[in-house]
Amino acid sequence: MQNLPLKLTKSLDIRKQQNAIRILSYKKNLIDFSSNDYLGFSNLKQVYFTAEKILTDFNLMKNGATGSRLLSGNHQLFAPAEDFIANFHSAESALIFNSGYDANVGFFSSVPQRGDIIFYDELVHASIRDGISMSRAKAYKFKHNDIPDLCGHIERSRNINNEPEIYIVTESVFSMDGDIPDLKTLAEFAEKQHCFLVVDEAHATGVFGQDGAGMVQELGVQDKIFARIITFGKALGCHGAVILGSTTLKEYLVNFARSFIYTTALPPHNVATILASYQYLKNKPELAEVNPEHVEGSEIKKLKQNIEFFKAEIVANKLQSFFTESNSAIQSCILPGNEMVKNTASKLEAEGYNVKPILSPTVPKGKERLRFCLHSFNSREEISGVLKVLVKLTN
Repeated sequence: MQNLPLKLTKSLDIRKQQNAIRILSYKKNLIDFSSNDYLGFSNLKQVYFTAEKILTDFNLMKNGATGSRLLSGNHQLFAPAEDFIANFHSAESALIFNSGYDANVGFFSSVPQRGDIIFYDELVHASIRDGISMSRAKAYKFKHNDIPDLCGHIERSRNINNEPEIYIVTESVFSMDGDIPDLKTLAEFAEKQHCFLVVDEAHATGVFGQDGAGMVQELGVQDKIFARIITFGKALGCHGAVILGSTTLKEYLVNFARSFIYTTALPPHNVATILASYQYLKNKPELAEVNPEHVEGSEIKKLKQNIEFFKAEIVANKLQSFFTESNSAIQSCILPGNEMVKNTASKLEAEGYNVKPILSPTVPKGKERLRFCLHSFNSREEISGVLKVLVKLTN
């Protein structure tokens, strides 16, 4: 086997020197404060059995899709799943992608054109940045959740050239801080300025809005949004993503989004799980046989109660100075320095709690943090317990 090229070896050595090396690990029998499985759907038997029933009803007992959707992989589950999702999110159309990364790369690399301008929040996800880097449009970041700064950028760009299409990109819940932009004002601003607003709802779906439809629908601004990117690997507990928008946007993506065109489609059992998760959120009558005790919205309600309790416990334990302000399932405790935050996470693990350290360069140097992800299945005792241990470790 050939050795790694010297430049790559040096890059690894630098990461190790910075105590920022990433490794794959498997943690079991720990209390979960790290996964994105906000509603516990990844382990929900009702979703599993409903997906199995869907496959049987469609006679789709297959292991794979056999090809891309434009070749042999567009099996008959995609259409009902996309129709259900579009209806659930009050959108004109929906197009399923293999992952949130694929959706963001496919959208931003193909939709904004040469001569267009993209303005993106400085804290958007890496997959959005990667897609933008593949675009032929010019791109500029604006200060986090700062609409006046965005306004200044747009005004200056139009003073130079008033012809380009302008895309504004943000998230409805930011993945590292868990904070939320003033989405209603931003949507109204984009509409007034004739800009195309794109919102990544990865961490809002299943948490906010009626039936977990997301922050965009909670605020009632879906008709002002050009495109929404929703991923299924968070609260929906499965895999894949969808882009919501007009029927013409869907048609365009099918023809020009390379991450959609040139990849094998999701297998039937994956799409069945997506549909089953959405049906569970909506509490459709067809779930009654497999889930007679389900009360609509019970997981979302429990998650929101846990978020409120966690925030109250932060105050009770006098930890406010460590935590960023957030009303979402993501609660971040700032502990500057990779060594500090890694050591604290290790000590929490030794006490039975799985809380992930987020290191620089994933976040800016000095903003390293413990990222607490809350779930509907976390007990109050678990929440109180992990914060009591944190108090000891930070004193």
